[in-house]
Amino acid sequence: MNIRTRRALATFALVGLVPALAACSSSDAPGTAEDTPVPAESPAATELSGTVTLVTHDSFALSDGLLESFESETGLDVEHVAAGDAGTLVNQLVLTQGSPLGDVVYGVDNTFASRAADAGVFEPYTPADLDASVGAQTEEGLEGLTAIDRGDVCLNVDTVWFEDAGLEPPAGLEDLTDPAYADLTVVTNPATSSPGFAFLLATVSAFGEDGWQDYWAELADNGLRVTDGWSDAYYVDFSGAGEGGERPIVLSYATSPAFTVTEDGSGSTTAALLDTCFRQVEYAGVLAGTDNPDGARALVDFLASEQVQADIPENMYMYPADETVELPAEWEQFAPLAENPYEVPAQEIAEHRDEWIQQWTATVIG
Repeated sequence: MNIRTRRALATFALVGLVPALAACSSSDAPGTAEDTPVPAESPAATELSGTVTLVTHDSFALSDGLLESFESETGLDVEHVAAGDAGTLVNQLVLTQGSPLGDVVYGVDNTFASRAADAGVFEPYTPADLDASVGAQTEEGLEGLTAIDRGDVCLNVDTVWFEDAGLEPPAGLEDLTDPAYADLTVVTNPATSSPGFAFLLATVSAFGEDGWQDYWAELADNGLRVTDGWSDAYYVDFSGAGEGGERPIVLSYATSPAFTVTEDGSGSTTAALLDTCFRQVEYAGVLAGTDNPDGARALVDFLASEQVQADIPENMYMYPADETVELPAEWEQFAPLAENPYEVPAQEIAEHRDEWIQQWTATVIG
């Protein structure tokens, strides 16, 4: 099964992000980051009934029968609403604050969660008995959300292309500005793609406020190609996808090489550059104004459960948030997470998101 089948990463495109951000800036929303989560009664202590609506981005997927088993065990009916890509999801949550699209949301990540939290979108709730590794992934200001999965946005290279060309692949961000790699790189636009925005954040972390724009200017001068979404970058432009692309360096995920493994399983035809990664974490939360708070909490418990956590790698192409869950064998060899990924605090992202995207656009697109 190829990478496209495993998970449609392209649905992370953030079409219409900039206008929506201008209309619903988190700096204009009432702040709730310092609110202390109020403990809620465990759903196990109440009788559950009715319908609970799960709102997600378009890439949500679980194995057949898993949601049905939750319904059978709890007596709840689950309705699934796919609200679009990750950015559209957050925009819709903010616009419908107080009259939510459903009861639970999954798929808000650490690059956008602060915006939704500051707008009062979530009702704080944390499942009981979470492994400590899960709680450690909830940043300050996002208390009351539950980490469900994580992954690293990284540059990937077509190792076969570089071997055939007799050229050493780049190792880090600085290498991409070398004339030896001119016209070889394709990334996604941070204004229209959440992996693109994550990569922008990686460069902010790496080069600082005074250096990241100069870095992007050098990339642009070195023949950088920018696409709106991951699918075009990976399947149209990337030579390692096997679909006729001509660029051997692409923005993707650290897990991507696990899905380009050779037929005999001895190696992968692509590799992630683990010194270029930004760590993404996706959360689930109860939506403020839910009509079924008990059912909503039970559904968050389910998403954080071991059975769902173990199901995530094969269906959503991400690492489970619970670090005690066993991973597919090939992931340890071909899809390790970065040891020292770039990170930017959630509140800093919230303060500068619009500004950084506008500066990037002026620098790279013009």
